[in-house]
Amino acid sequence: METTACRDCDLLQQIPPLPPGGKANCARCGETLAHRRADPLDLPLALTVTATIAFAVANTMPLMGLSAVGREASTTIFGGALEMWQQGSEITAVAVAFCAVIAPAAHLLLLLTVLIAVRQPPAPRWVGELLRLTHFFQPWSMTEVMMLGILVALFKIAQLATVIPGIGMYAAGAFVFLLAGVLVTFDAHEAWARVEWADGTIPAPPMDAGTEGLAR
Repeated sequence: METTACRDCDLLQQIPPLPPGGKANCARCGETLAHRRADPLDLPLALTVTATIAFAVANTMPLMGLSAVGREASTTIFGGALEMWQQGSEITAVAVAFCAVIAPAAHLLLLLTVLIAVRQPPAPRWVGELLRLTHFFQPWSMTEVMMLGILVALFKIAQLATVIPGIGMYAAGAFVFLLAGVLVTFDAHEAWARVEWADGTIPAPPMDAGTEGLAR
């Protein structure tokens, strides 16, 4: 059993192993103490794979096209960062490339590796290091901020040129929603509960492992 204090009334209580989809409430105030997701691995894995495909399309297909006075041009996300570099805005180019391409790609790759590795517990101890790296890259993945900036720019550019949304634009939009779904469904505590301890101790079976809201 896990012991935790209620965040509302501070009552110290023991949390029994929860079945998938189960939750535990405080005996005094009724506040939810812990909750175990019904599908802690398969759903986030499926969403992560789909998000990876959408991200690959968003970075390889044209994001948008511009047509003005008989001239047309198109670019990708990375192509936009490269153009900034060539125009002399090196710092901005590096920031865009890192936050819109490198960080999201690393975040997805780490999530995929973790979700695949923990499917057969006990997962190797190095999975814990990947989980820490996942938390590091998550706040730097700012694709949604980039999309907001693109939408603002589109409204301004539309007065001067014809804007043609590319496949990459739709893929990037889908990626933003898919990544949000991954973050909502992924339970890091469930993954930690399947990782072999530093002293070689084998974790308990997944049925008795991690619950949301409890620190390992």
